[in-house]
Amino acid sequence: MPRSLDAATQQALAARLRFYRDLGLTEFYRRPFDPAQFDHLPESQPEEPVSLSSLSLGANDARLDSGLDAGLAAALAAEPEQGTAAPQILQETNAIPPAIQRRPTISAPPLVSNLVAPAEREAALRVIREDIGDCTRCALHKGRNKIVFADGSANARLMFVGEGPGADEDAQGLPFVGRAGQLLNNMIAAMGLKREEVYIANVVKCRPPGNRTPEPEEANTCSPFLFRQIDVVRPEVLVALGATAATYLLGQRQPLAGLRGRVHSLRGSRLIVTYHPAYLLRDPRQKKEAWADLQIAMKELGLKAPGKV
Repeated sequence: MPRSLDAATQQALAARLRFYRDLGLTEFYRRPFDPAQFDHLPESQPEEPVSLSSLSLGANDARLDSGLDAGLAAALAAEPEQGTAAPQILQETNAIPPAIQRRPTISAPPLVSNLVAPAEREAALRVIREDIGDCTRCALHKGRNKIVFADGSANARLMFVGEGPGADEDAQGLPFVGRAGQLLNNMIAAMGLKREEVYIANVVKCRPPGNRTPEPEEANTCSPFLFRQIDVVRPEVLVALGATAATYLLGQRQPLAGLRGRVHSLRGSRLIVTYHPAYLLRDPRQKKEAWADLQIAMKELGLKAPGKV
């Protein structure tokens, strides 16, 4: 990058180069550099993760020292031990989903500047649902039974985002109502909340065949509706459940290990990344790690686990 450019211009150009790189436009880098071509481009800055140094859950946290909080331990201990079919993405704990590796993701739409008043959020969400209609925008509609829009409070302080509907969700038209949903309910209860107090949605609103990972074209077609939901609800904290949700929310193709344990910034909310409940059913040993992630969200919300002083 030419040294004659000032720091602000260089920063803007670097952000734009990263944008084209993420879109896979490698030919862009081979063209002669012409500063004039950037004159009308917005000087947008990619959102950076926020340090969690002030929110460390270190050795002095008795709940973390002892493994699981008693409330969550009791809830998770009640889960049956038999196996369950899980989305393809969850078979590798920290792997980047193959479908996401093959093709880049698209940047999220601009943040809506006008806040929706709490009393108007239910109506605003209904408008989004009406806009979706009997959707045929991508191939997922061919095998679905019901569109799974969302569940929970339009005024929730906490929002969970998963990958996509499974068989139970496709049958009922609600997110997280199967075995993974029962575990999510227990996790919410361990945080001292009720399911009806949070908001739950998915990256895609139609069930992928065989619970496979959504293809980038499918996720990029559907995720703008998810971002509109986020903009209406404006939760204080978002929890991304699994690698697919984290990838399409943050726009980073990165293993979960590199995203967990930090507070990220997203559309006016703080984002925490953790494991998908379906993965926790397959590998219960990771429930302790998921609880540590939820404790970060609780600290952001000023919550204490039930029975804790």
